[in-house]
Amino acid sequence: MNTSPGAVDFLVAAALVLVTVAATVAALTRDPARQAVVLAVLGVCLSLLFLVLQAPDVALSQLAVGTAVTPLLILLTVRKIRRGPVGRQAPRRPSEREDDR
Repeated sequence: MNTSPGAVDFLVAAALVLVTVAATVAALTRDPARQAVVLAVLGVCLSLLFLVLQAPDVALSQLAVGTAVTPLLILLTVRKIRRGPVGRQAPRRPSEREDDR
């Protein structure tokens, strides 16, 4: 493919802007579940940057790990933490107790 150097520079600059914006949003997001989604978007932006920089192998690795696996692990961890320990159940309301019947 025969492209002009100006077009490649523009694509690299645009990909860098996307990565910068996505990373800033990820750093400023407080909710861990939303952070996982933003990290997935950041992974896609980084994959795009690596693809523009002619590193397709790194782009595919980033797409698999940074976009799919890492956010999934974060979401599963957040879900586990919000549920609490496995053996503990939430306390029942007084109207649900068996000894009140």
